[in-house]
Amino acid sequence: MDLIIDEQTDADSLSAAVRKGIRENDPPDVGGRDWQPLNLSLRSGDGTLLGGIYGATMWRWLMIDGLWISPSLRGQGFGRKILLTAESTAIARGCLGSWLGTFDFQARDFYQHLGYEVFAELPGFPPGHTHFHLRKHFDPARVNSRTAAGQASE
Repeated sequence: MDLIIDEQTDADSLSAAVRKGIRENDPPDVGGRDWQPLNLSLRSGDGTLLGGIYGATMWRWLMIDGLWISPSLRGQGFGRKILLTAESTAIARGCLGSWLGTFDFQARDFYQHLGYEVFAELPGFPPGHTHFHLRKHFDPARVNSRTAAGQASE
């Protein structure tokens, strides 16, 4: 059989096909992925984007892919507010915790101040810097009360 490896120009269709292949090979004991996107924006009254957070919830975890606040608004609590809103949404979905990545030149201290802990680091990414993986376990009482309230209203 001849096989060809080449650079894919239609990245969206390739990533969808790869994700589908991965999901189809999950072992049965992990259960359904229950993947749901989670995207929140921070906008001015005229609709200008001033910040946002994006990620997804899956397997009872919030996976944060990115959080950005305009430099003109930093230090005023907007990052904290949007992160806590994302966490509340995740808790309402039954999530037990959150994880994310950040670099040494980004927001590690910000996340740690909000209860995240470093569980892995990758020195030299990028060269001369370090990438950190952080996690936060949500308060079980808060998760149970939010999920019970959500189930009662359904």
